[in-house]
Amino acid sequence: MHPLTVTQRPVILASPKNFYSGSTLFLPREHGAWSLALEPLALGLLVAPSAAGGALTAAALAGFFARRPLRALLRGETSPDRNLTRFTLGLLTLLVMIGLIELKLISGFTAAWPLLLAVPCGALFIYFDHHHESRAAAAELAGCATFAILPAALARAAGWSAPTAWALAALALARSLPTVLTIRTYLRLEKNQGASRRQPLLAGVIALGVIAGLAREQLVPGLAVSFLALLLIRTFWLTSVWRPHLSAKQIGVNEASLGLLYLGVLAYAYHQQ
Repeated sequence: MHPLTVTQRPVILASPKNFYSGSTLFLPREHGAWSLALEPLALGLLVAPSAAGGALTAAALAGFFARRPLRALLRGETSPDRNLTRFTLGLLTLLVMIGLIELKLISGFTAAWPLLLAVPCGALFIYFDHHHESRAAAAELAGCATFAILPAALARAAGWSAPTAWALAALALARSLPTVLTIRTYLRLEKNQGASRRQPLLAGVIALGVIAGLAREQLVPGLAVSFLALLLIRTFWLTSVWRPHLSAKQIGVNEASLGLLYLGVLAYAYHQQ
């Protein structure tokens, strides 16, 4: 028999838009999502480690990775691996439930009540994501707030008082929310699109003022005020006429580096108290 007549399996080509396989089922494509979601969790674990906090972090990570399969099913997207999408979402949902049950068993409801604010923010982001508006300012701010509130729950799980726990969440919010507005404005200015410079600057000033007030009450380290002042200078620079011309990838790498430095400074400052 001629070798070319041997029966071969047909090669099925699928467009990248509808093709799901392996990790592409759940890994976010947006680079900024990784930093703004993982930074608050890392902050909570670094300064307020606990077994209950580890369980909550596992649940939060499972919820983070569940976004893409959930969106695919809610939108009714067709895919050769639709059953695998359902299985992935089911598995991640199960992991969320296990993490929350472990949190309840270890710490009771002490760490659960801050989640009452995080859940509505997450639901709002899911709503925007379902309607193809995940890049809207309100959607990005809601997504950031969802994870920035979690350090309060992590701190409560570690036995912190309510004021100090919420102060820790304020540090995460003060870093993430002005950053989102800053990067959005910078990218639009680079594309010669309309963008308000006042919003990120105002958000940065408010964040600095809030953290300065908390530092005055000795609820957060004084070093946090200095770092937020540095971030405000960064916001002014990136939204000014003297801004550097960087690609989206370059600005993302710079912000991720700033995030790591922020975590290091805060972890050092808290452990020195």
